[in-house]
Amino acid sequence: MNRPYNFSAGPAAMPEEVLQQAAAEMLNWQGTGMGVMEMSHRGKAFMSIIAAAEADLRELLAVPEHFRILLMQGGGLAENAIVPLNLSRGGAVDFVVTGGWSQKSFKEARKYAMPQVVASNEADGHTTLPAPAAWQLRQEAQYVHLCSNETIHGIEVHELPDLRALGSEAPLVIDFSSHVASRSVDWSRVGLAFGGAQKNLGPAGLTLVVVREDLLGHALAICPSAFDYKTVAENGSMYNTPPTYAIYMAGLTFQWLKRQREGALSGVAAMEQRNTAKAELLYGFIDQSQLYLNKVAPNCRSRMNVPFFLRDESRNDAFLAGAQARGLLQLKGHKSVGGMRASLYNALPLAGVQALVDYMRDFEQTQA
Repeated sequence: MNRPYNFSAGPAAMPEEVLQQAAAEMLNWQGTGMGVMEMSHRGKAFMSIIAAAEADLRELLAVPEHFRILLMQGGGLAENAIVPLNLSRGGAVDFVVTGGWSQKSFKEARKYAMPQVVASNEADGHTTLPAPAAWQLRQEAQYVHLCSNETIHGIEVHELPDLRALGSEAPLVIDFSSHVASRSVDWSRVGLAFGGAQKNLGPAGLTLVVVREDLLGHALAICPSAFDYKTVAENGSMYNTPPTYAIYMAGLTFQWLKRQREGALSGVAAMEQRNTAKAELLYGFIDQSQLYLNKVAPNCRSRMNVPFFLRDESRNDAFLAGAQARGLLQLKGHKSVGGMRASLYNALPLAGVQALVDYMRDFEQTQA
């Protein structure tokens, strides 16, 4: 029997192969007589797990050598505080507000820095992206914060801005929680990227930070030692006990990603091709439908998170009940916006999107 298709925005579906391997190794990892959850994080067995995970991730995301990979805790929400604690120097920080998560980031930064919204799409209900040329960037800004994929509102920045071309020397900080490893990253335009693992990389509990080396060592005096990027980097993400099992699961996911192929493409490039096909299938159906609606401008629609609405919202409960009966899980939209949301992360196959489209078509026909 096939498993249901899980469209959760996070914690989200994981590759079945990864779950099966973790199950097989639960009681005895590679003959050690211990499960990974039972290991000392400083023992040889776990040290080999974390080293392999970091190396595989660097390869998958093509992270340059002058960037450090930090495996931390706290999720993306904690990074909204940890980033300004490390990079703001208590000064000016510019924010591009494109949805719910960048709004949270801006509010949190007020505690540690002097943030300013330099561009926003709030006036149009977070359905478009403000053009970078119109951003009111400040010369004194210590960094510019951008959420490159807004999970709630379904907006994605498909090409990262070149801040130098806009006249700014500030590093770009991106929250790529909900589309990390779904596409390539232009590291020449990024100073720091962060994200929770629980959407595309593994289970909740692990936070990924990729930070340029020259940005280390500037933490505010009030920054907790365990959240000082320089301290974390110098200790190989081992200053405090790391989320060992989440790192192990992420490492298995990285290995799974490396095995993926689409023609001549592999790894993240293969996933980007698959993700494009999945998104085009779902958006294409929604756009021709008389019942369903997506409000986001086509040039900035997310490939990962597709919010959609029934034009007659009195049918919402019936839609969700029917989806559940068909094995299509967790399609209810975020409580702040309502409607529906289908998250199409790496672990969700094209067949899952086709099953959703088939159901949506059947449901529309029964409502006619």
